Order: sequence, then structure tokens, then C-alpha cells
Amino acid sequence: MDRIIPVEVSNRHVHLSRKDIDTLFGKGHRLKIVRELSQPGQFAAEERVVLEKNGNRIENVRVIGPERKQTQVEILKSDAEKLGVEAPVRDSGDLKKTPGIAIIGPKGKVDMNKGVIIAQRHLHASEEDAKKLELKNRQKACIRVNGIVFENVVVRVDKNSRLAVHLDAEEGNAAGIKTHSHGELKK
Repeated sequence: MDRIIPVEVSNRHVHLSRKDIDTLFGKGHRLKIVRELSQPGQFAAEERVVLEKNGNRIENVRVIGPERKQTQVEILKSDAEKLGVEAPVRDSGDLKKTPGIAIIGPKGKVDMNKGVIIAQRHLHASEEDAKKLELKNRQKACIRVNGIVFENVVVRVDKNSRLAVHLDAEEGNAAGIKTHSHGELKK
């Protein structure tokens, strides 16, 4: 059985709610697609924002579309240190007891009281892929890439997913991994 999985590296980015898109970019603004991402329906938007906390800023942060129910900021560990926030490693959407941050756009500013995370490494799989690979939703897997084993990779099974492991940019850079690499799923 082929247990080779595409590996992608993800940098800091934000997912925005409709309300926050309106505040940051103007009422009724529609995000402009720069390129489609590997997961169906997701795209890198042309729009960029500034993150601000404790007098520190990170500029030119990419917005990822489409709009979401709630705004979420995904940063790297080094970003958390620069901004002075204690961002937990979390699965996307798990925003309970997370720190807030200011997001600044060309038309306004959003002061979030929660929503900043460091993304948990994860594996997207369709139901068919999960069955072939004998994976279950929410289980933890191990992936070997360039001779390095990444443990605690959370499996996310969804009928619309395309098979891929997502590591954050710091993990990928440290291991010499570039997007469009491949890894081996370990038992």
C-alpha cells in the first residue's frame, strides 16, 4: 500500500469573518484570489493585514479565504515571541482560552479578545484516503520527511479534503522541507 503523503509548509496567516472583512477592507468587500490552495475551496487572497500586540507589529500577513464564521490568526512560535503573546498549539477552530491581537487593514482595525494560535501539525484526508490508509478522524499519526519523524500529526478526515500533511514554516524550514515535498506515513 502506498503510504507516501504530500507535505506542505504553511506560513503565518489569518482567516477572517465577514464582519471583520467589512471592518478591515470596507463594507461588502470580496477577497480577491491570488492562487488556489491544495484544500478545495481555500485560496491565498491578495489582501494583507498587519498584526499588532504590545507595541510590536508583523506586517504583510496573508489573508486566506474563504471567509470563516470566526476570525482566527495562525502565527509561528517566533511570531508569538516577537508579539509577546502566549499562543497555544491548537487545531484550527479551537480558540477557547487563546490570546487576542489587533488586526489592522487599510480601512480599519479589529481588536480581537481571542483567536491567536500556533497551528497543530495535521494531515488532511478524504474519507476514501483515510480508509485506504487505515486512519481515523482525530487520531495522531507519524510522518517521516527527509529522515525526520514528525509525531502527533492530527488526522482530519473530511469528504472534501485532499490528502496532504501541513507543517508550519518553522518546522519545515528547520527540516529542509519545501511545499510539494513528500513524506511517508509511519504506523
